[in-house]
Amino acid sequence: MKKTFFISTISLILLATSCSKDLNQVPISSGTTVTFYQSPSDFIQGINAVYSDLRGYPDRLANLSEIRSDNIYGVSSLGVRDWDPINNFQKAITGNVYVEEAWSTDFNGIFRANTELDQLAKNGSLIPQGLATRLTAEAKFLRAFYYFDLVKYFGKLPIVDHPLLVPEANALGRSSVSDVYKFIIDDLQYAIANLPATYTGVDIGRATKYAAEATLGLVYMTRSGPTYGVEGPGLGLNEWALAVPLFNDIIASGLFAMNTNYANIFSYSNQSPTTTGNKEAIFDVMYQSGISGTASTYGATYPWQLAPNSYFKTKGDTKSNGSLEMIPVSNDLLNDYAATDVRKSFNMNTTPFVDAGSTESRPFFKKWLDFTKIPTTSRFDWGINFIAIRYTDVLLLKAECVLHGAPGSQLTDVDAVVSQVRTRAGLTSIVGVTLDQLLDERRKELADEGSRWFDLQRSGKLLTVMNAWITAEDYKHQISPVVAGYIVYPVPQSQLDAAPGLYTQNTGY
Repeated sequence: MKKTFFISTISLILLATSCSKDLNQVPISSGTTVTFYQSPSDFIQGINAVYSDLRGYPDRLANLSEIRSDNIYGVSSLGVRDWDPINNFQKAITGNVYVEEAWSTDFNGIFRANTELDQLAKNGSLIPQGLATRLTAEAKFLRAFYYFDLVKYFGKLPIVDHPLLVPEANALGRSSVSDVYKFIIDDLQYAIANLPATYTGVDIGRATKYAAEATLGLVYMTRSGPTYGVEGPGLGLNEWALAVPLFNDIIASGLFAMNTNYANIFSYSNQSPTTTGNKEAIFDVMYQSGISGTASTYGATYPWQLAPNSYFKTKGDTKSNGSLEMIPVSNDLLNDYAATDVRKSFNMNTTPFVDAGSTESRPFFKKWLDFTKIPTTSRFDWGINFIAIRYTDVLLLKAECVLHGAPGSQLTDVDAVVSQVRTRAGLTSIVGVTLDQLLDERRKELADEGSRWFDLQRSGKLLTVMNAWITAEDYKHQISPVVAGYIVYPVPQSQLDAAPGLYTQNTGY
């Protein structure tokens, strides 16, 4: 899909009830919304604006999932960076830029989805009925996607189902996690029933029914995880069996397949929109780089987030295209890969290089980097999509449900899937796969894709795994012990200040 990104960030408390004709300004009046939505192109531009808030989604996964997990030892050497308190489990992170961004950007996406839905309800008769139904389903999918992202990070949330005036926002408290999930599930069920299976032409890349099914399956799995005694994403509901039929429908569609070559999944030349697209991609965040004559860039920023600028310089780059300093992969993850595992050399750099006269030998993620594709104008303009929902991930998620007792498949099916993943990586097949082995395979397969922290949440092993890892890995003695309250992040300070007393801070902060 040819998507244009209109970037703005406003918090829930500042939401008004409209958007400008160009959908790239802070909402200014209720009148402009009414006059904007008049034609099919207006409504399509409106839904594109909802998609645009996905632009920073992969960056958020890097900063709040990968860095938080045992995949990265992100203790800075050249000063305190924004990622340090996330990595180090510090309590005083209510004003952290990554925490603030997650809340504000996701709620901005929700606001835009609500605006689209509100106008479809009021003015949908101005466009063909089939298009109105599809756009409603897209908006509901995206609203659910943003809410699911939020509930995994923050737990309880205000439920916003329409554009709010400031007085309404100032009085709307946080709902229970159970109620938030009900809202998410209702939206996803509508999306599944009304989204198409495929698109053609410029619409390739929009959310399909299979993207909604995969998301709903993961919602059921996340709710099935333990509570840890906090109001976080796990509810201990044991809904593994509800997820399997959704994953089965995706598998049975025949539209998706495991790529036989691991590296090709992430190739710049193997992504939508193309004639066939990437069959691993069930839903991806799409980017366009090199658009001339614009003041903004519409490419990706995530490829360089975990790779140091000093390494880029060894490649002849002079535009500071990397991170401020090294954010190394943990030794634990590095050693978890077999020497012959092709994912090891593809996912991370392990070759020492000279940095300011010294040899740097710590590994770092380079999964998304193609040094023949370095942007010529800005590091914020990489031209690679991010696969937010990957087919191999779906296969492994289904296997996880089976290991939790979900009916309909045999344990030999789990062995077959894990063996297929391992064979692609150049490893031998295995039998009798356990949950621990599956979790470990997911860690290696999906490294730097943002799943590790959430996998640990769902497994019930987060506290045990993370604290053992800290004991073994933290040679600088900077990381605090992980307690149950750190399963979720704090409510951002900006939200607490905007309406004092409206929200109660999450436990532990």
